[in-house]
Amino acid sequence: MRALVWHGKEDIRCDSVPDPVIEDPRDAIIRVTACAICGSDLHLFHNMIPAMKPGDIMGHETMGEVVEVGAGAAGRLRKGERVVIPFTITCGECPQCRRGYYSACERSNRNKAMADKVFGHAGAGMFGYSQLTGGYAGGQAEYLRVPFADETHIKVPDGLTDDQVLFLSDILPTGWQAAVQCDIERDDTVVVWGCGPVGQMAIRSAVLLGAKQVIAIDRLPERLGMAAAGGAIPLNFEEDRIIERLNDMTDGKGPQKCIDATGMESHVGLGQPDTLYDRAKQMVMLENDRPHVLREMIYVCRPGGILSVPGVYSGLIDKFPMGLVMNKGLTIRTGQTHVRRWTDDLLRRIEAGQIDPSFVITHRVGLQEGPEMYNVFRNKQDGCIKVVLRP
Repeated sequence: MRALVWHGKEDIRCDSVPDPVIEDPRDAIIRVTACAICGSDLHLFHNMIPAMKPGDIMGHETMGEVVEVGAGAAGRLRKGERVVIPFTITCGECPQCRRGYYSACERSNRNKAMADKVFGHAGAGMFGYSQLTGGYAGGQAEYLRVPFADETHIKVPDGLTDDQVLFLSDILPTGWQAAVQCDIERDDTVVVWGCGPVGQMAIRSAVLLGAKQVIAIDRLPERLGMAAAGGAIPLNFEEDRIIERLNDMTDGKGPQKCIDATGMESHVGLGQPDTLYDRAKQMVMLENDRPHVLREMIYVCRPGGILSVPGVYSGLIDKFPMGLVMNKGLTIRTGQTHVRRWTDDLLRRIEAGQIDPSFVITHRVGLQEGPEMYNVFRNKQDGCIKVVLRP
């Protein structure tokens, strides 16, 4: 089969690789009908996440048709069913899964010892996201083996298109969880830093959950325009002094709720020296991630407010104003997305027409064009916000 394969930093190729096979009775094989490039894939593309190895298959936003089912999954899946595959692999039986903390599944990361050593904690196994999350092949391919398939799937009702449901695999529940973690009340101002795909879903989720006003921060006109179409007030961080503007828009009190949808590779705006500082620290390996957005949220958030962090961070950050967090009484909520906790509700909302996640798609191409689209997506060329690949 064909698949997008990691060969090193900024080197993704469409290669011919062996077809996946059933390895465990709870496995299933799906024929991929749609997959997508995620913003977190760029962290692998830039080699910011450790433990990638040449030959690893990329991708964790995937759906398709079941073509083979192991004996242990046969009671829950049948050949021919359409399914979306959550990016987190979940056993459904461990204490964390039973509590709904699916991204902390205790059984699905087969490289748990390695992840514990590097990160201090091993979360759930994930598709296509380095050896630290289990070394599982990703879904930017013609076929995908799904471990624990009896639990790791979302069945697609008749009448819904791939474009409508594909993002149940990651970015829609990720944006939704980011907003839910804010405990939004109807008088709240919610600010979203980063208007990429997850930020766009967080914006619409905050609107659906009843926020009084949603403010979106980015620098790209196409992203800010999409945010405005979703009900947000756009701010361009290359033109505005963000903290001053947010204070002006909240009567000097700051927003109650802040969402970091950028993560470890954040950029800074007008009059801010943080990028040079953080890049220098990264170069001498004294810091993993660039936490400018986290700092800015802490500075501006109203006392007693909530910081929700769906953006991916990989390790250590510097100059984190913990004293301000404590003295303001801020709550920080973060974590990989517990996809299956949210998807039943989100699927009903899609069927009811409350949200159509396909709005975020700007490019639809064949799998063989994937390597080129990694560069287009990374460089934000041609108005690219979200790429869907068709094997």
